[in-house]
Amino acid sequence: MAENEVLTILKNAILLEKRGKVFYERVAAGKKKGAVKDFFEMMAKEETEHIRILENQFEKAKNNQPFQLDIDLSQSSSISDNVLTDQIKAEIKGADFEAAAISAAISMEEKAENFYHRRANTATDSEEKKLYNWLAKWEEKHLEMLVDIDKELTEEIWLDNQFWPY
Repeated sequence: MAENEVLTILKNAILLEKRGKVFYERVAAGKKKGAVKDFFEMMAKEETEHIRILENQFEKAKNNQPFQLDIDLSQSSSISDNVLTDQIKAEIKGADFEAAAISAAISMEEKAENFYHRRANTATDSEEKKLYNWLAKWEEKHLEMLVDIDKELTEEIWLDNQFWPY
């Protein structure tokens, strides 16, 4: 792949992460305290780490240096698998802004995951391929958590509104 294409891909990846970071920070800023604020702050923090990694690779690529990962590939999302606590469910109501933010975040994370998977599949540099596979897995983890939260909220709304046939 031509050098400028690599730079364009990195710029787009950085932009994806920056948009996610700003979005998560704004949602967190709308909460005074609590599990929902903590969750969105952690998501923003993880996007910040992705930005750092991608900007580092961008600088290397800009200077015609090869991809060289400065990350532990075994590292993954620090958001707990048990993020869907009763406290978060209690703080997010189906019609609230945070519930809409979860839905919007799902779209963002799907887009990022697909972007990284596509690039991992077309990259010829093994280090570049590793980076994008790692990022795709990380975004997949975010997506799974968000989908779980959304599913739980949807079922709760259905139950509250007696949408279940039993």
